[in-house]
Order: sequence, then structure tokens, then C-alpha cells
Amino acid sequence: MIHIRKAQGREAQSLSKLAMYSKAYWGYSDAFMQACRNELLVTEEMIKNKSSYYAVAEEQGELVGFYSLEGVTESSVELGLLFVEPKHIGLGIGRKLIEHAKNHAKVSGGVTLYFQGDPNAEGFYRAVGATITGKQESSSIPGRFIPTFSIPLTKKISKPTKKD
Repeated sequence: MIHIRKAQGREAQSLSKLAMYSKAYWGYSDAFMQACRNELLVTEEMIKNKSSYYAVAEEQGELVGFYSLEGVTESSVELGLLFVEPKHIGLGIGRKLIEHAKNHAKVSGGVTLYFQGDPNAEGFYRAVGATITGKQESSSIPGRFIPTFSIPLTKKISKPTKKD
């Protein structure tokens, strides 16, 4: 059973390692991974920062994934990081994390969750309700463009009508 909870500062190093390991799952070169290292770094200060929110997913005490939200006081909330331990990819943990992130962002006042995502995860993001909104240049690999996505957090639900 997956349990999602607020991350603790002492878990920063484990989250950084998980992010690197998960990103490498897609077959990126060592040089590429080194270029991304700072982007994937999680520090205790980042976890404790009041303008962000980090959550971890655990299964039987084992860390199996995490996400971060940035700017949680604004109407548009950014999903900063979302990673799943590679041996758990495809088991629904990413979906549970994104649903948790959407709920937390909505409760925090967000109306849109936006983010940039790895091109290899585009299918996953579309499956959880994201729409591609454009491209953004990578902050760690000049000339590499990454898709940007958004997920509306408020949906109007139309009530079914009775046919007489």
C-alpha cells in the first residue's frame, strides 16, 4: 500500500539520489546526467521553504517516489519535480503522486498546475490530464527544448439531464 506524506528535511539527500536514478532510467548519457545534477538537487532548505511543498510516497517504509510544488500561494502552481523509483515505474505510483499534487495545489488556492516534463514522460502526463502548452529551453542543456504542460485544477462538471 502506498502512503503519501510531507517530506522531511533529513530526506533531501535520498530525494536527490532518487531523482538522478529515476532520470537515468530513460537512458541518458553520463554527461547529460551530470549537466542535470543541479536541476535535480533537493536540499533540506528547499524542503523547509514555506513557498514550496515536497511530498514522498512510501511503500512498507521504502521511499518509492516524490514530488514538489513551487509557488503554492499563487493561482498557478508549478509542479517542480516528480520522480518514481525506476523499479516502481508503471505501477500507478506516479498517478497517485500527481493526484496528490493536484489536490494539494487546489487546496492551496491553485487553479492550474503547470510544469515542464521529460519528453519520455509525455504519454504519462497526457494520461493524467495534462495538455501540452509549448516548449521551454532546458536550464541545464542549452539548445534542448522540453515540453511544458498544464492541468486545470477546477473543472466544471455538468450534471446529467433526464430525458423524458
